[in-house]
Amino acid sequence: MISKERLTDMFARMREFSGPGDGPGVYRLAFTDADWQARSYLIGLMREVGLAVREDAFGNVVGRWEGAEPSLPAVIFGSHCDSVPNGGNYDGVLGILAAIETVRSLKEEGFHPEHSLEVALFMCEESSRFGAATLGSRAMLGELTVDDVRRLKDKEGVTLYDALKGRGLAPDALGKPLYEGDVKAFFEVHIEQGKVLEHEKKSVGVVTGIAAPTRFRVKLTGNADHSGATPMSLRHDAACAAAEIVLAAERLAAAEKEPPAVATVGVLQIAPGVMNVIPGSAELGVDIRSIDAGTKTRVAENLKAAVSEICGRRGVASEIVPISDERPVAIRPSVQDFLEGVCREDGCSYMRLPSGAGHDAMHWAERVSTGMLFIPCRDGVSHNPDEYAAPEDIANVVRLLEKVVREASKKKVTFA
Repeated sequence: MISKERLTDMFARMREFSGPGDGPGVYRLAFTDADWQARSYLIGLMREVGLAVREDAFGNVVGRWEGAEPSLPAVIFGSHCDSVPNGGNYDGVLGILAAIETVRSLKEEGFHPEHSLEVALFMCEESSRFGAATLGSRAMLGELTVDDVRRLKDKEGVTLYDALKGRGLAPDALGKPLYEGDVKAFFEVHIEQGKVLEHEKKSVGVVTGIAAPTRFRVKLTGNADHSGATPMSLRHDAACAAAEIVLAAERLAAAEKEPPAVATVGVLQIAPGVMNVIPGSAELGVDIRSIDAGTKTRVAENLKAAVSEICGRRGVASEIVPISDERPVAIRPSVQDFLEGVCREDGCSYMRLPSGAGHDAMHWAERVSTGMLFIPCRDGVSHNPDEYAAPEDIANVVRLLEKVVREASKKKVTFA
């Protein structure tokens, strides 16, 4: 039986794994000491419930419960445990703790799966440290290369390659998928990270599709002249160009109505950062998302054109450096129907909705039958110390996950 008390204890334990950071919340960036300690704790839980644990070259962890017919493709479920700076204790953590609790409960009930069950812990889902998201799931599926991890760096200049080496991992072995066509289904439960479920007073969301980001850096170079001695007509102010670009991103995304898009400039660095010097350089971090690939591409290309026009008019040089360009995905209708059937049978209040945030599940959805269940988070707050999900909602979705996994592990259950 799913235990709310056990889940509460595990969430409390996970909160303890937080490194030094400015301000409140959880600070567990990928491959830092806090992240590695959380990973070790979760590996211990996997072994405690009787899973056979293995890892790949990127440090992703898989705990296997061998089914009655080991040759059958496995059912995988899980999530990540890294956080954004000063983040919450539910994003990602819900999915991996739900998976472990599901296995524990099924074993306590004496259940014996026909398909093998595998709990997956993905590393480096958040983009906070290296600027690119869902790297663990990409690595597990063979979509991350040695060149990728050599190129990606954190703010201190540490490459992802060196971070992996520092943890005793094998980045030179990247490129080979851990799974090659032998997966029956992948499931992930997550907080919504938005306000729809709470607004609609629904306890569960069946995800219909997952938006994906296009991310790039915009580097601007103007002239760092004296603020008092340089007339306005002779300035090449990188900060002013950056301000126009920020507003252009907002305007271009807002113009897309159906399907919608969003654009965020979450990083804006101005140099030299002196009160009496005109900013000579600026760097912007741009994140554009939509559940429609064409819409997302259009916003990105229009913004790049706007950068060129703004900088040309202001006499500021620009360079656009790509970071990532993920593909939005649709969840197969057969899996949506399957999850909705479980919700209906359970009697919980639910609705179908898209995910505006990216998740590890997006990479699996292109290859195998993939499903996601959301629960509300208070006021829609996520990536924030105030992130919160009610224990009752957590226990409810874990109970649903147990039913999902139980059914999916049966040979007679198939997904078109």
